[in-house]
Amino acid sequence: MADTARRTIADVLAAGADDAPALMAEGAAPMSHGALRRLVETTGAALAGHGIGPGDRVAIVLPNGAEMAAAFLAISACATAAPLNPSYRAEEFAFYLSDLGAKLLVVAEGADSPALAVAAEMDVPLVRLRPTPERGAGSFTLPFADDTTDGAFAPAGPDDIALVLHTSGTTSRPKIVPLAQRNLAASAGNIARSLAFTAGDVGLGIMPLFHIHGLIAGVLAPLSAGGAVHCTPGFNALSFFATFEKVQPTWYSAVPTMHQAILGRARHNAKAVEGNRLRFVRSSSASLPPQVLRQLEETFGAPVIEAYGMTEAAHQMASNPLPPGERRPGSVGVAAGPAIRVVDTRGDPVLAGTSGEIVISGGNVMAGYENNPAANAEAFTPDGWFRTGDQGILDASGYLTITGRLKEIINRGGEKISPREVDEVLLDHPHVAQCVTFAVRHAKLGEDVAAAVVLAAEASADESALRAFVAERLADFKVPRRILVLEEIPKGATGKIQRIGLAAKLGLEPQP
Repeated sequence: MADTARRTIADVLAAGADDAPALMAEGAAPMSHGALRRLVETTGAALAGHGIGPGDRVAIVLPNGAEMAAAFLAISACATAAPLNPSYRAEEFAFYLSDLGAKLLVVAEGADSPALAVAAEMDVPLVRLRPTPERGAGSFTLPFADDTTDGAFAPAGPDDIALVLHTSGTTSRPKIVPLAQRNLAASAGNIARSLAFTAGDVGLGIMPLFHIHGLIAGVLAPLSAGGAVHCTPGFNALSFFATFEKVQPTWYSAVPTMHQAILGRARHNAKAVEGNRLRFVRSSSASLPPQVLRQLEETFGAPVIEAYGMTEAAHQMASNPLPPGERRPGSVGVAAGPAIRVVDTRGDPVLAGTSGEIVISGGNVMAGYENNPAANAEAFTPDGWFRTGDQGILDASGYLTITGRLKEIINRGGEKISPREVDEVLLDHPHVAQCVTFAVRHAKLGEDVAAAVVLAAEASADESALRAFVAERLADFKVPRRILVLEEIPKGATGKIQRIGLAAKLGLEPQP
């Protein structure tokens, strides 16, 4: 089926051969593409029998794994999937279930989640997903408590909403991002083309499946090419290489903090590393320091493909090309789906090589935030381009370099500092394994520069030595006034480091 004809999840899932593996997991035989399509139909029929179809929101609170992947695919094909982080507290579940207007909550059989009591209090119907691994990895049934007979499976149409996710809400109330069937289908096709996925590819899924990166790049895109995905219970650096050696994946995709943790264990797993058959390693959802990219390529002997994605674009916007195309460390590559511009404060395109805000337009981009005209007025230019909130430079050959989030740029008494620039200098220090630069409030300057670092194993360095190292390479106003040496840098639920609010988390200023 041509990509132009793939406008829904059902279209995308039609690609794989009936008997070819689709979903894999430890302790179960693979689920074939044919079996996955049948599961989509039986799930859709069961939901239809309970009055749930296109446009109806189904909250999913399941742990990472093949059942979560299959549930997302099956529910999004005929209704609207709303995956929620299983680690949320009751107050968070109350907010999200109410904000979404969920018509059903799906939890794992035997689960003891705070979402159960919240759903009961809000009169949200509940069904406990029952795994049936004897039918293949990820297979399940939805045993509703009543005896209602199944309805007729009705796949959603291209303009129906397939997936709703919330923005992080770091600086404001979380906004609902509604992604249509055509948005997800377009993004899956964009990613599959960028990475030249084939039916012979096997991915190792380690990203959270309540996150756009894991759902689209990790699951939907490879399945759109008839390939297979081995679903793990989530990322664990200590068990990564044992699974890696068993599965023998041809690729995996992760955020930079995961890649750094994997590198930290690589020397203890030389056999698994040497025997790998990786075609590429992909990195997205946060900037990958060039030092880490080089270490990954040296370790695995495979190209590292850094890509640029965000929820509002159903994930991918730009990507470095596979060999023989040129990969540029520090760049997120060329447009890989939507059209990309860099514009000035008036929204006019700037000259190549000039810094400005990155804006996008394309079939994978959402139509707008839900019920939020104020946010949409701010998020879209008058001619309909979506403002990413990222600052970047587009060069004459079309390669995009992100220089920072506009809201994360540190304004030190009128002097603007890109946190990423300071990060990359600190990572050049031989004893620094990870770092993050961020703003801390200052009484006179408004903001000042601070950083947190994690040292390499068996390495030592104090704050004064690290500050002196940076001072040799950057102007004085860019040198962090505080550098904290930590065992671990706090991360968000998806493994990303969030610069905004980090000062308060680390005790450098009062909690908001």
